[in-house]
Amino acid sequence: MSQREEHLVELVDEEGRAHGETTVAAAHQPPGQLHRAFSVMLVDPDGQVLLQRRAAVKTRFPLRWANSCCGHPGPGESLSEAANRRLREELGTGPVELTEVGVYVYYAEDPATGRVEFEYDHVLRGEFRPGAPLLPDPAEVAELRWAEPAAVAADLEADPRAYSPWLGGVVDRLLHPADPSKPTVAPSGLPTDEAPERSGGR
Repeated sequence: MSQREEHLVELVDEEGRAHGETTVAAAHQPPGQLHRAFSVMLVDPDGQVLLQRRAAVKTRFPLRWANSCCGHPGPGESLSEAANRRLREELGTGPVELTEVGVYVYYAEDPATGRVEFEYDHVLRGEFRPGAPLLPDPAEVAELRWAEPAAVAADLEADPRAYSPWLGGVVDRLLHPADPSKPTVAPSGLPTDEAPERSGGR
């Protein structure tokens, strides 16, 4: 078991209220325990988004294309602190300004590894500065590419098994923020491709 699998995550209900904690490994064992997570999408000034292909050694959905960076805040840790920590660890970049554009709850089983995702996922938009370093850790990231969000959404429809099951929800929240007039700035088993998604509360 990797060291990260032993880290603690915050257990929540479907309204995002914390009620306990467990390890990453335990939270992702079937049938799964709903826990707080975040998905960062880095966006450049031209509106392109950074996708990463998850490394082959990942315990959940390896070699699938996903958003720029994912992770779990520790109990009591702010989203901004946790997300910028993972941006540094996975991509060798940051810190970046983060804006929360939505939350959703999803469940997905990984047929390749037997693990599950059952997450209350905060979708965070990060503003990527041109020229900022990108030094991906090969233990985390197999490949990077920039893409137009609308093109990603279309490709998700055409070839969903090439992508992580949560990416569709992330792209949807990015393209259709929950409340674009008042964005919230984050403070400093079913088959995978039929995973249900429910709108998450705050």
